[in-house]
Amino acid sequence: MRNFRRMDSINIVPFIDIMLVLLVIVLTSATFIAQGKIPIAIPQAQGSDKITKPLKSIEITIDAQGQYYLDKMPMSLGEIQSEIVKISKDTPILLRGDQKSTFEKFVALVGVLSSSGHDNVDVQVEQSR
Repeated sequence: MRNFRRMDSINIVPFIDIMLVLLVIVLTSATFIAQGKIPIAIPQAQGSDKITKPLKSIEITIDAQGQYYLDKMPMSLGEIQSEIVKISKDTPILLRGDQKSTFEKFVALVGVLSSSGHDNVDVQVEQSR
């Protein structure tokens, strides 16, 4: 007669392995989704971890060639100015600029936002390493 031992526990190591692989896949794909569709290189700033905020409802981007985008739609500065006037002054705005875009383009955009009375503006930067 054989002695059979009673199984008191379940081996969960394979389950943990599968969950870790799924976690890596989710985190990898989430970083691609968060960057947006317009390829820009975000400038770095010291202490930017203190000023990082979630993405806002209105996003204005300046790419490396100096082209403006309002919520991923290419526009001229004049078109952005006419669209911004229609938006409530309490609406938060996120500015994203490529490192290679000229400072003149950024200053012109800030001037448009200032003249239209929008002061709830954030600038997206990366933390320097």
